[in-house]
Amino acid sequence: FDLETTGLDPQKGHRIVEIAGVRIENGVILRNETFASFVNPEREIPSEARQINKITDEDVRVAATIDNILPKFLAFAQGSTLIAHNASFDVSFLTTEKEYCWGYVDLPECLCTMRLFQRLFPSEFRSSLDVLCRKFQLTIPMERHRALADALLTAEALLRMLDVGHITSLEELRRKA
Repeated sequence: FDLETTGLDPQKGHRIVEIAGVRIENGVILRNETFASFVNPEREIPSEARQINKITDEDVRVAATIDNILPKFLAFAQGSTLIAHNASFDVSFLTTEKEYCWGYVDLPECLCTMRLFQRLFPSEFRSSLDVLCRKFQLTIPMERHRALADALLTAEALLRMLDVGHITSLEELRRKA
Protein backbone atom coordinates (compact mmCIF):
# COMPACT_ATOMS: atom_id res chain seq x y z
CA PHE A 1 0.00 0.00 0.00
CA ASP A 2 1.03 3.62 -0.25
CA LEU A 3 -0.03 7.02 1.03
CA GLU A 4 0.33 10.53 -0.27
CA THR A 5 0.35 13.24 2.37
CA THR A 6 0.40 16.99 2.94
CA GLY A 7 3.88 16.74 4.48
CA LEU A 8 6.35 14.47 6.18
CA ASP A 9 5.32 14.52 9.85
CA PRO A 10 1.87 13.59 11.16
CA GLN A 11 2.90 14.96 14.58
CA LYS A 12 3.10 18.41 12.96
CA GLY A 13 -0.45 18.16 11.63
CA HIS A 14 0.34 16.76 8.19
CA ARG A 15 -2.46 14.58 6.87
CA ILE A 16 -3.15 11.83 4.33
CA VAL A 17 -4.52 13.02 0.96
CA GLU A 18 -4.52 9.69 -0.90
CA ILE A 19 -4.38 6.03 0.08
CA ALA A 20 -4.10 3.01 -2.18
CA GLY A 21 -3.40 -0.68 -2.02
CA VAL A 22 -3.17 -3.69 -4.28
CA ARG A 23 -3.48 -7.36 -3.43
CA ILE A 24 -0.79 -9.96 -4.04
CA GLU A 25 -1.81 -13.60 -3.79
CA ASN A 26 0.42 -16.59 -4.49
CA GLY A 27 3.08 -14.36 -6.02
CA VAL A 28 0.68 -12.63 -8.42
CA ILE A 29 -0.24 -8.94 -8.32
CA LEU A 30 -4.03 -8.77 -8.64
CA ARG A 31 -4.24 -5.54 -10.63
CA ASN A 32 -8.02 -5.71 -10.73
CA GLU A 33 -8.21 -5.91 -6.91
CA THR A 34 -7.10 -2.48 -5.83
CA PHE A 35 -8.16 0.22 -3.44
CA ALA A 36 -7.53 3.88 -4.27
CA SER A 37 -9.08 6.96 -2.78
CA PHE A 38 -8.42 10.62 -2.27
CA VAL A 39 -8.82 11.77 1.32
CA ASN A 40 -9.96 15.25 2.27
CA PRO A 41 -7.25 16.41 4.71
CA GLU A 42 -9.47 19.21 5.98
CA ARG A 43 -6.67 21.68 5.39
CA GLU A 44 -4.80 23.20 2.47
CA ILE A 45 -2.20 21.10 0.68
CA PRO A 46 1.16 22.91 0.85
CA SER A 47 2.84 23.74 -2.45
CA GLU A 48 5.80 21.46 -1.62
CA ALA A 49 3.47 18.45 -1.39
CA ARG A 50 1.55 19.48 -4.53
CA GLN A 51 4.82 19.65 -6.47
CA ILE A 52 5.67 16.07 -5.51
CA ASN A 53 2.33 14.24 -5.69
CA LYS A 54 0.47 16.56 -8.10
CA ILE A 55 -2.62 16.38 -5.85
CA THR A 56 -4.43 19.70 -5.54
CA ASP A 57 -6.91 21.11 -3.07
CA GLU A 58 -9.53 20.82 -5.82
CA ASP A 59 -8.79 17.08 -6.17
CA VAL A 60 -9.59 16.41 -2.52
CA ARG A 61 -12.27 19.07 -1.87
CA VAL A 62 -15.22 16.67 -2.31
CA ALA A 63 -13.38 13.55 -1.10
CA ALA A 64 -14.44 11.87 2.12
CA THR A 65 -12.42 12.46 5.27
CA ILE A 66 -10.15 9.87 6.87
CA ASP A 67 -12.82 8.69 9.31
CA ASN A 68 -14.77 7.43 6.28
CA ILE A 69 -11.87 6.23 4.12
CA LEU A 70 -9.63 4.43 6.61
CA PRO A 71 -12.27 1.86 7.64
CA LYS A 72 -12.90 1.12 3.94
CA PHE A 73 -9.18 0.67 3.29
CA LEU A 74 -8.85 -1.60 6.32
CA ALA A 75 -11.83 -3.66 5.12
CA PHE A 76 -10.02 -4.03 1.77
CA ALA A 77 -6.85 -5.11 3.62
CA GLN A 78 -8.61 -7.38 6.12
CA GLY A 79 -6.77 -10.65 6.66
CA SER A 80 -3.66 -9.31 4.92
CA THR A 81 -0.21 -8.25 5.90
CA LEU A 82 0.43 -4.72 4.69
CA ILE A 83 3.62 -4.03 2.77
CA ALA A 84 4.92 -0.51 2.18
CA HIS A 85 8.14 1.09 1.06
CA ASN A 86 9.52 2.98 4.05
CA ALA A 87 6.71 1.48 6.11
CA SER A 88 7.54 3.46 9.25
CA PHE A 89 6.48 6.64 7.40
CA ASP A 90 3.15 5.22 6.26
CA VAL A 91 2.41 3.51 9.57
CA SER A 92 3.12 6.74 11.48
CA PHE A 93 0.40 8.44 9.44
CA LEU A 94 -2.06 5.56 9.82
CA THR A 95 -1.43 5.48 13.57
CA THR A 96 -2.07 9.21 13.90
CA GLU A 97 -5.01 9.31 11.49
CA LYS A 98 -6.83 6.39 13.12
CA GLU A 99 -7.42 8.72 16.07
CA TYR A 100 -9.86 10.64 13.85
CA CYS A 101 -11.98 7.52 13.46
CA TRP A 102 -14.83 6.74 15.82
CA GLY A 103 -14.08 3.76 18.00
CA TYR A 104 -11.02 1.58 18.07
CA VAL A 105 -9.29 0.92 14.75
CA ASP A 106 -6.81 -1.96 14.68
CA LEU A 107 -4.05 -1.70 12.07
CA PRO A 108 -2.72 -4.86 10.41
CA GLU A 109 0.90 -5.93 10.59
CA CYS A 110 3.04 -3.94 8.16
CA LEU A 111 6.34 -5.02 6.63
CA CYS A 112 8.82 -2.81 4.81
CA THR A 113 10.29 -3.26 1.32
CA MET A 114 12.96 -0.66 2.09
CA ARG A 115 14.25 -2.71 5.03
CA LEU A 116 14.07 -5.87 2.93
CA PHE A 117 16.10 -4.21 0.16
CA GLN A 118 18.69 -3.00 2.69
CA ARG A 119 19.07 -6.53 4.06
CA LEU A 120 19.29 -8.16 0.65
CA PHE A 121 21.63 -5.51 -0.81
CA PRO A 122 23.65 -4.12 2.13
CA SER A 123 26.25 -2.53 -0.15
CA GLU A 124 23.66 -0.32 -1.89
CA PHE A 125 24.04 3.27 -0.72
CA ARG A 126 20.41 4.31 -1.29
CA SER A 127 17.16 2.42 -1.01
CA SER A 128 14.44 4.69 -2.39
CA LEU A 129 11.67 3.23 -4.51
CA ASP A 130 13.31 4.82 -7.56
CA VAL A 131 16.55 2.97 -6.76
CA LEU A 132 14.62 -0.32 -6.51
CA CYS A 133 12.98 0.40 -9.87
CA ARG A 134 16.37 0.89 -11.51
CA LYS A 135 17.87 -2.15 -9.78
CA PHE A 136 15.02 -4.42 -10.89
CA GLN A 137 14.47 -2.70 -14.26
CA LEU A 138 10.90 -1.72 -13.40
CA THR A 139 9.19 0.92 -15.50
CA ILE A 140 8.60 4.08 -13.51
CA PRO A 141 5.10 5.28 -14.37
CA MET A 142 4.19 8.86 -15.26
CA GLU A 143 2.02 8.87 -12.12
CA ARG A 144 5.03 8.34 -9.81
CA HIS A 145 4.29 9.73 -6.34
CA ARG A 146 0.63 8.87 -6.63
CA ALA A 147 -0.59 6.24 -4.18
CA LEU A 148 -1.81 3.52 -6.56
CA ALA A 149 1.15 3.81 -8.93
CA ASP A 150 3.57 3.61 -6.01
CA ALA A 151 1.67 0.70 -4.42
CA LEU A 152 1.95 -1.21 -7.70
CA LEU A 153 5.69 -0.41 -7.96
CA THR A 154 6.19 -1.56 -4.38
CA ALA A 155 4.37 -4.80 -5.18
CA GLU A 156 6.53 -5.41 -8.25
CA ALA A 157 9.72 -4.66 -6.31
CA LEU A 158 8.59 -6.96 -3.49
CA LEU A 159 8.08 -9.87 -5.87
CA ARG A 160 11.55 -9.31 -7.37
CA MET A 161 13.11 -9.27 -3.90
CA LEU A 162 11.25 -12.41 -2.85
CA ASP A 163 12.75 -14.12 -5.90
CA VAL A 164 16.29 -12.75 -5.40
CA GLY A 165 16.24 -13.53 -1.69
CA HIS A 166 14.69 -16.97 -2.19
CA ILE A 167 11.96 -15.99 0.27
CA THR A 168 9.13 -18.48 0.06
CA SER A 169 7.07 -17.85 3.18
CA LEU A 170 5.59 -15.01 5.15
CA GLU A 171 7.69 -16.07 8.14
CA GLU A 172 10.90 -15.67 6.13
CA LEU A 173 9.70 -12.27 4.90
CA ARG A 174 8.92 -11.18 8.48
CA ARG A 175 12.45 -12.07 9.54
CA LYS A 176 14.01 -9.99 6.77
CA ALA A 177 11.60 -7.09 6.39
